[in-house]
Amino acid sequence: MSTTLKSFTAVLAVAIMYLGFSFSAIDEPQTSSLFNLPETETTSDTSSASSEEGTASSPVMALQAFNDAIVDITERTNPTVVTITTQQTVRQQMRSPFSFFFDDPRFDREREFQREGLGSGVIVSEEGYIITNNHVIDNADEIRVKTFDGDELDAEVVGTDPGSDVAVLRVDPSGLRAITMGDSDQLRVGELVLAIGSPLRAEFAHTVSMGVVSAKGRADIGLSPYENYIQTDAAINPGNSGGPLINMDGHLIGINTAIASRSGGSQGIGFAIPSNLVRSVMESIIEDGRVVRSFLGIQQGAMVDRTMARALDLDVNFGVVIGEVVADGPADKAGLREGDVLLEKDGEPIRDWAQFRFGIANSAPGTEIEFKVFRDGERMTLNVELEEMPEDEAVAAVPDDEKENLREELGFTVDELNENIRRQLRLSENIQGVVVADINRGSRAFRQGLRQGDVITQLQNQPVTNSEEFYSVVSGLISASQEVMLMRVNRQGNNIFVAVEL
Repeated sequence: MSTTLKSFTAVLAVAIMYLGFSFSAIDEPQTSSLFNLPETETTSDTSSASSEEGTASSPVMALQAFNDAIVDITERTNPTVVTITTQQTVRQQMRSPFSFFFDDPRFDREREFQREGLGSGVIVSEEGYIITNNHVIDNADEIRVKTFDGDELDAEVVGTDPGSDVAVLRVDPSGLRAITMGDSDQLRVGELVLAIGSPLRAEFAHTVSMGVVSAKGRADIGLSPYENYIQTDAAINPGNSGGPLINMDGHLIGINTAIASRSGGSQGIGFAIPSNLVRSVMESIIEDGRVVRSFLGIQQGAMVDRTMARALDLDVNFGVVIGEVVADGPADKAGLREGDVLLEKDGEPIRDWAQFRFGIANSAPGTEIEFKVFRDGERMTLNVELEEMPEDEAVAAVPDDEKENLREELGFTVDELNENIRRQLRLSENIQGVVVADINRGSRAFRQGLRQGDVITQLQNQPVTNSEEFYSVVSGLISASQEVMLMRVNRQGNNIFVAVEL
């Protein structure tokens, strides 16, 4: 029995015992007296025995009802879950041993093999639409869907959104059951939830696990450019990606996407894309063939903390300092400047850059936003009309398994530059890039001079400002068969260049 269930039963048992005692006291006939002791004892014994019998059976009945409710939800939603298998043809250039002596491509050869993938999905429409993760089906040559009844169907890709890691598939709709979409905005931390999917192997399809909503609005995880995850302790493992997170109404409230783990298995920290974001992305893909996002046209300079507030002579310790204003962008047209502090957005304090950026991106183009701005010791109000995000502003997300392959290929990992790292490395606010978090001493990058703590600011003359951009550029270089990658690195305030063979 799980801890949650034990706690639930214990509390319920105590409550029922208390209520049973209270009802017994209220319903007891008031005929006893000091002159009728034998009758009083007999009545008391009978009442006590009856109360104990009710107390003993009530928790069991309540637990059975709770169990039946979980089973009912599972039986109603499991037929809407599917297992997704993919195949991708991968070609790899193999260098001949003779290339060491003769730099002649004729000695090289190409190896071709099939890469198989496994994930989950959920049917959200009786018209045959299925939601899954983009990283489950990305670059797949063949996508097959296996239903709860065992039918295997070919799936077509309706559209994908790497920015949110959502993909929409479609299959023959005959005989399919669809899940009801829930409202993730109404979700509360502590709610019980179920996760269903195909963890680890296709043979484990339709595995059900239970947990609670551990947190909402998780961001800065590094999984996708636009993050607003539900965190849950329901067991999620590789293969669960794309499967549903379900509330106690049997409604879809999230798409399971990733886990935080040191071992590669479930450690009670899973992340799901909220259903309201999924619904928005799905409708855009089906209606417009793409996802339309908005942009403000600014780069973050720094978040305001107590120290920054004192330096700016601000009486509040929230807001974001504008590091750069994009020329002719919405912010520029509205009169925002570099160094301005955005304090409030539509009357709400700006306390988190990731949430702020997420909110802007998922607003409709043309939306007018009122900002409270602090500039040169004075406060003002500026209205900005959001515009559609240009394609070159959008960053394509790299799937987690591909990132892992890239890390192994490169021999080092990179992290975002946060304020703590900036302080440790004594970096100025105008330096943008990613920091080398860990490096293998036997790697080519280490032999070429790259070191832990180096800040990579450019790849092949392309600026990189976050890890998603970094891995996206590296992936593109490898796809284009580039043999060498040139990195511009800032080390202790000095710019150097490091070239690494791919």
